[in-house]
Amino acid sequence: MSKATSGTENKAGAGPVYRIPPYHYIHVLDQNTNVTRLEIGPKTFIKQDNETVILGPEKMITVPPRHYCVVESPVVRDNAGEVVFDANGQAKLIHADLDIRLARLDQAPFPLYPGEVLRQPVTPLKVVPANSALRLKAVLDFQDETTGEQRRAGDEWLFEGPATYIPRKEVSVEEQIRATVIGPNQAIRLCAKKEITDRNGERRVTGEEWLVKKTGAYLPLAYETVVSVENAYVLTDKKALHLRALKSFTDNFGKERMNGEEWLVTHDDTETHILSVYEQLVAVVDVVTLNSRQYCVILDPVEDGKPQLGKKKLVVGEKSFFLQPGEKLENGIQDVYILGEDEGIILKCIEAFEDEQAKAGRNPGDRWMIRGPTEYIPPTQVEVVTRRKAMPLDENEGIYVRDIKTGRVRSVIGETYMLTQDEELWQKELPKQVEDLLTRDALADRNIPTRSQTSDKNQSQQQTTVSKSTGTKRDKSKVVTYRVPHNACVQIYDYKAKKARIIFGPELVMLGPDEQFTLISLSGCVPKKPNQIQTLCLLLGPDFFTDVIVIETADHARLSLQLSYNWHFHVADRADEKESDKLFSVPDFVGDAAKAIASRIRGAVAGTQFDDFHKNSAQIIRAAVFGLDAHQHVRDQFIFPQNNLVITSIDIQSVEPVDQRTRDALQKSVQLAIEITTNSQEAAAKHEASRREQEAKGLLERQRIKDEADAEEVRKQLLELQALSAAVESTGQAKAEAQSHAESARIEGEAAVEQARLKAEATRIEAEAELLRLKLAREAEIKFLHDQNELEITKKSEMSRIETEKFKLQVESIGADTIQSIATSGPDTQVKLLQALGLQSMLVTDGHTPINLMGFGQGLLGGLTGNTKNKSRTLTSTSNNYCVREDD
Repeated sequence: MSKATSGTENKAGAGPVYRIPPYHYIHVLDQNTNVTRLEIGPKTFIKQDNETVILGPEKMITVPPRHYCVVESPVVRDNAGEVVFDANGQAKLIHADLDIRLARLDQAPFPLYPGEVLRQPVTPLKVVPANSALRLKAVLDFQDETTGEQRRAGDEWLFEGPATYIPRKEVSVEEQIRATVIGPNQAIRLCAKKEITDRNGERRVTGEEWLVKKTGAYLPLAYETVVSVENAYVLTDKKALHLRALKSFTDNFGKERMNGEEWLVTHDDTETHILSVYEQLVAVVDVVTLNSRQYCVILDPVEDGKPQLGKKKLVVGEKSFFLQPGEKLENGIQDVYILGEDEGIILKCIEAFEDEQAKAGRNPGDRWMIRGPTEYIPPTQVEVVTRRKAMPLDENEGIYVRDIKTGRVRSVIGETYMLTQDEELWQKELPKQVEDLLTRDALADRNIPTRSQTSDKNQSQQQTTVSKSTGTKRDKSKVVTYRVPHNACVQIYDYKAKKARIIFGPELVMLGPDEQFTLISLSGCVPKKPNQIQTLCLLLGPDFFTDVIVIETADHARLSLQLSYNWHFHVADRADEKESDKLFSVPDFVGDAAKAIASRIRGAVAGTQFDDFHKNSAQIIRAAVFGLDAHQHVRDQFIFPQNNLVITSIDIQSVEPVDQRTRDALQKSVQLAIEITTNSQEAAAKHEASRREQEAKGLLERQRIKDEADAEEVRKQLLELQALSAAVESTGQAKAEAQSHAESARIEGEAAVEQARLKAEATRIEAEAELLRLKLAREAEIKFLHDQNELEITKKSEMSRIETEKFKLQVESIGADTIQSIATSGPDTQVKLLQALGLQSMLVTDGHTPINLMGFGQGLLGGLTGNTKNKSRTLTSTSNNYCVREDD
């Protein structure tokens, strides 16, 4: 049997034979003594009935060179290296202990004794390379043979390479530490975890930090922690370090630094600088470089290492310097003010000083101007308010200037002007409606309503469109200009002089500081509504406007007239102020004219009948508006003397009845005329259609007679053919019917004979099949009953044999003495119970079954007269009565 087969069968319990190969072992448990022993191969092990193999066959453990393994709870060995066993043959163990086993020259593969556990499998020894170490920690007190030191539990130390670490059970490996390479311009920052002496022999307290700057590999000790690697900062003439002291100490340059002190380290001090553990880098400061056209003002300057709080220092280029800690630039690096001929700067004194340039003293609050061409660097006592530049103005351009001392506002037009130190630009505010109208074209937008007809949203969209088309927003400090179109005029009112002036176009209007446009609000829409059109200029015409009025005739017919009026303003002399003022004497000339003309038309139509007005509407309206001259002729125009408005013509665009009944009557008359014309045309068309219909009927009748004659000729031929076909059809049909009857009779007879024969054959087959089925069913049933009986007999006999064998085995296994003890255990227990209670006799009954007291009494009497030295117990039992008697 092979090894694999034997192991499989043994583990499955197929046999008691175990073939143990060389360098293999098994653990055998003796169930009688409950002791596990070790069996080592090569051998053939035969398992006894009271033994159980609980492990194996397992391969022995081989530790190759430079390897080790850890065994938990190892066996105890004597001085000769032999395993020590107890009195029961069990190998003694050192419980909860560890045994590290290394490779030895004389060590062969070894097995694990019962109770030993392979805590760590065979593992290569740890090789510690150069510039690295293992941080070890003692878990037990022991004497270190390599160094001769006494190690206490909790101590930590380093095992430095290059070397091979041999593990011990008293030591645990915490981590592997690699050396930190310190390059040029580098240092490592270390921290002590406890009081130690570092590699330089200096004492370090717990939590202390220090730097190691020596170039090369540095391996920290067990109680040293590498906090960080510090790189040196390279200092140049353009960079410096701003440092702060975290505590009082002496820096690398031998200077005493107090806690919180700040200072600069520049390239004049050192080329490279590594921050000490007590130094904090605040910022890397860049050099401030000023050219010949730059300057700066330093706030809180440092002099002799002390900041001069509240002071200022002016530094003019060319110069390069570093800002000391606490210093800052007021407005950064500023350019020198280079002023041209048309430039100047406004200055303000904030601290009294002597102005050397002007050779005068300046007091706080003084303002003055310096004009170019020149260069100017303001001292620290001067504040530059603003820079001014001359503004060249054309003859059509201007600005509003306000004197900040007197508050007077004036306009400067058509010259190059630069504001002085006491002047400023003044912004002229205009009403929002005027602002919008300034950007519009008075001629193109004259009929665009600004109210009622358009919603606010549409109005805002129009305004947005206009503002986009006109470009940027108006500069309020420039003089307001407005181009008055041809044949138009605007009115400007001076609120300071309380006087108005009228300007006729084409002209460019320039508003003074106290002048405003007169806003004209006119009626619009159809019919006319007030305050619909707003404009700045008044168009003098000629132009037209349309209106809708409702009139009523003498017979109470209400009509709606849509009229269009042509108008213009007549100004005889534009230089005459009285004539010009009349133009703006009527605020809404459109609404006033529309009301006046509508009043005249209503008055004239009120005395006219509807029929007369319908026939002579144009004559009546023109006469009512223009009037009649001395010759009873209609005048050519109608003049409003208040504002010299002239109405030259009237166009009657539509006349519609307002009353629904009048409108229906007019509509019916028109429909009646149309209906008469339509009926006459319809009658003529009907007459022409009747004539054509009669001609068509004659032609149709002649064609019908001709078609009937042709049809009769064809009908005659058809009847001849039908007679011939009927004769042939009757002869053939009689012959066919006779032949078919004979053939049908013959076929029916043959079919009846065949059907009778098939029925007889089918009956015979059915009878035979039924007989065969019954025969097979009876045979199968008899066979089934026979087999069932045989099986039942076999089952009964086998069950009897099994029960007999079972009872026999049970009796043999229990034994005769055990059966006897079981049989008498109940009465003996009861007797012992009565003896423990001290009862001489006892009767137990359930109260329903009668008791034979005669025999019970005789038993008691017989017991009293017997031998008192011998004890006898009698238990009498009936179905529900028990009697126990005990005699001494």
